This record gives sequence, C-alpha cells and structure tokens, in this order.
Amino acid sequence: MPPTDKPPINVDYFQDLTGDIDTCDDACREQIGDRIKRLREEKGLSIIELSQLTGFAPETLQAIEDNAISPQLGTIIKLSKALDSALQRLLSSDGEGEKLYTVTRRSERKASSRSASLRTRRPGYSYMSLAPEVKGRHMEALLVQLEADDDDERSVHGGEEFIFVLEGTVALNIGEERFVLEPGDSAYYLSTTPHVLTARGGRAKILAVIYSD
Repeated sequence: MPPTDKPPINVDYFQDLTGDIDTCDDACREQIGDRIKRLREEKGLSIIELSQLTGFAPETLQAIEDNAISPQLGTIIKLSKALDSALQRLLSSDGEGEKLYTVTRRSERKASSRSASLRTRRPGYSYMSLAPEVKGRHMEALLVQLEADDDDERSVHGGEEFIFVLEGTVALNIGEERFVLEPGDSAYYLSTTPHVLTARGGRAKILAVIYSD
C-alpha cells in the first residue's frame, strides 16, 4: 500500500465540529427561574409544597426562582417531574416544541444555560440543547461544557444518561467509584445512581443524552 501523508483520525477533530458554548448571560439565567416560578404558580403550588415534592429546601427554591442561583441539570429534571412539565419547558424559552422531527444546524443552536452547585453556588457547567423543537420527546441531547470544581455534590434523579467526551478530561464520580474519562471515552448509567461530572485541569466538553422517564 503506498504511503500517505493523511494523518490518522483523532477525536480532537470534534472541536471543529462543536465550537464554543457561549457563556450564559443574566437574561439566560433569569429565564430558568422565571419559568420555574410560572409553572409552579400554574400548578397552584406554594414554595413549601414544591419543597415537599422535591426535597429541596424552601430557601433554595426561592433563590432559584429569584435567579440568585442557577440550578444543576439534575435539579431541573426533578423540578420538571414535580411540576408535571416537559423538561424542555424549563430548559428553553421556546417551550416544549411542536415538530415531529428536527435537524439543527450549527448556526441554529439555541443559547446555552448555566448551572451551579446548590451548596457552593459556583458555576459547574454550561449546556446547550441540540434538539429543542421535537414535541413529546423523552430524550434531551445536550452539548455540555464542564468546569473544574472540587465540590462533590451528587445528582440523583429519574431516567438514564449517556455521555461522550469531546474535549478535555472529565472526572465521573458515580456510586462508590471514580473514573477519569478522556476524549473518545463514554459512559452510560442510570440517573438514580448518585453521580457528578466535573472537568479536570480546566474545562471539558461532552455530548450528553438524557432519557427522562
């Protein structure tokens, strides 16, 4: 076979495909709190009643609705269940979606949202929905940018998750085990198992597919 100068395929090429995730500004963060409050009021629930349904302290829920903190994705999933709402109604200002299918061009991707630890309130990650317009779906495909964080606050919620590392190094702590994932590595787990994802040594980027039952 004749020699070739073509380099072998490397997962680093995903960087060109995904691009950067824009930092969530104040308007982006406020939309999440506003939507949670609106859905709670539509259900006729008080902060105390929502606290009893989710296990989150009333003070934490009030801070989320006041946009003082940005909830983690696991927190948003729990809230969507308690509010009998599609997850996308909380993730996106566009609502649940009305299409039977969608093709999302890179230039058409929706603005990202930012989440933070409920304990330390430090930013943990930013995420961008990749398929926000399909109605009645049970999966969420997200591009997630992880930040380095020493906090070990575990997330527990219903459903299943698949992650694929695109850039950087990711620490996955799940159950009693800890894994270090490099670009090209992936993991699939039940979201009912306590888990946390963080970047090691800076930032990392992953593709996350979440099945919400």
